[in-house]
Amino acid sequence: MNEKKTVLVTGAASGIGYGIAEYLAQQGHNIIISDIQAEAAEAAAETLRSNSHSACAIALDVTDKSAIASLPTIPECNAVDVVVNNAGLQHVSKIEDFPAEKWQLLIDVMLVGPALMTQAFLSGMRERNYGRIINVGSLHSLVASPYKSAYIAAKHGLLGFAKTIALETGDTDITINTLCPAYVKTPLVENQITAQAKANNMSEEDVVNKIMLEPMPKKAFITTEELAQTAEFLMSPAARNITGQTMVLDGGWVAR
Repeated sequence: MNEKKTVLVTGAASGIGYGIAEYLAQQGHNIIISDIQAEAAEAAAETLRSNSHSACAIALDVTDKSAIASLPTIPECNAVDVVVNNAGLQHVSKIEDFPAEKWQLLIDVMLVGPALMTQAFLSGMRERNYGRIINVGSLHSLVASPYKSAYIAAKHGLLGFAKTIALETGDTDITINTLCPAYVKTPLVENQITAQAKANNMSEEDVVNKIMLEPMPKKAFITTEELAQTAEFLMSPAARNITGQTMVLDGGWVAR
């Protein structure tokens, strides 16, 4: 088992973020659940604690620059080893109808937020000569789908950001990588199924089979456990030279 680390996960009250947090807590790591919904974050942390895991909760809006900058001064966050940039949201719309403020919000949450989180914790990681920044990207960091222009622009941007920070941190045991799963069955994806059905004038079942899983040879949703175990590997000494990389869990989607 790897040495115990302090892991901060954004958007961790539910979905992929909670799945990663729960798994890493089970492996004995100290977990900081952060989420824009304070009560949901505390409830998630309490669930972990009730199972004898080490966890605490903080309220965090990843678009709040000052809040992010002050995180390392919070006692719970003054020695964060691993940052999992997971917070995200989706909006499905043709570009002609896409609200400008919504487009900006998606970029702020999923691209600017991870950059500011990295900025906040990098100096502490350097001091301890260890750090892991794990971005939760998407298959849509590599390919596109219609009606998701802001989401896809943000997720593509994460890859360039990770490559740049990998170059800037090559002198120490800090890595930055991006997990890029195909569709994971979470509340976010459930909402996408409904929105895609409306946008494409088809049934929800057809959205799943003809849009989400059709291009995927394995025809299966990715699980949060797969993502969590990949994150665990990236935290390990065996992965110290894996940096600036795109970890694609796509069931063969982009092999075509």
